[in-house]
Order: sequence, then C-alpha cells, then structure tokens
Amino acid sequence: MAAVSGAGAVAAVRAGVLARLRMVGGINGVWEGAGVSAAAPFVVLGDVAASDWGTKDAVGRELRVAVTVRDRGDSPARVETLAGEVEAAVAALPRELDGWRVASVVLLRSSVVASGKGAWAAMVDHRVRVLAG
Repeated sequence: MAAVSGAGAVAAVRAGVLARLRMVGGINGVWEGAGVSAAAPFVVLGDVAASDWGTKDAVGRELRVAVTVRDRGDSPARVETLAGEVEAAVAALPRELDGWRVASVVLLRSSVVASGKGAWAAMVDHRVRVLAG
C-alpha cells in the first residue's frame, strides 16, 4: 500500500470544514488561527490535531477540529444560535474529501463562555474520522 500522509488528511478535513463554515449565515467571516480582530460575530477555525486511526489494510486518521464563534452583546443568545449552526455545518461534511472518506463526525463539546464585558465565545469541538481512499 502506498504511503498516505496524515498531513493530507488534515488539509482535506480543514478545507472541508472551512467550506462548510463559510456557508453559515449571520457571521462576518471565517478565519484560520488565532489573532483575528474582526467585527463580531465571526468564526475561527483553530487547531486540527490528527492521530492514527487506521486498520490492518487501510490508512486512517482521527482528527480533532476546534472551532470558536466570537460575538459581542448583552446576552449569549446569538452566539448560542451560531454555535448550533456551526455544529450542523461540521456535521454535514461531505463524505468524500480529497482522497479521504469520512467515516464519522461526532460533536465532542459545545460550550459558551463570557470572554470579557459583553463578549462571548462558543467553543465547538468535533472528532472526525477518515479513511484513505
């Protein structure tokens, strides 16, 4: 069996998640990584960490995908709604991603916290398992 790069799985899942997040309405943008200063509400795709999830005859990866929704307002109502839309967007990843088959997408955590006066952050983390092919 030819070698398949774990980095390829990360790139494929990252691209798929970004495409889905850009379809979420009501946000001012989707960015990768930290340090974004944008008008709220916005979404940041953080780390995508990979570990082996292969079988005897198939290369596979388990990826942890971290998404943060940032907002400003008097209550967390809007960020909670947007977090739900982010959950749904990631759950609807296409089952074929640039040479990888998505075996499962599972929500691991969805949490809303105050991140300053009138500032809210929703962390939405998923586990995505993929197999090469």
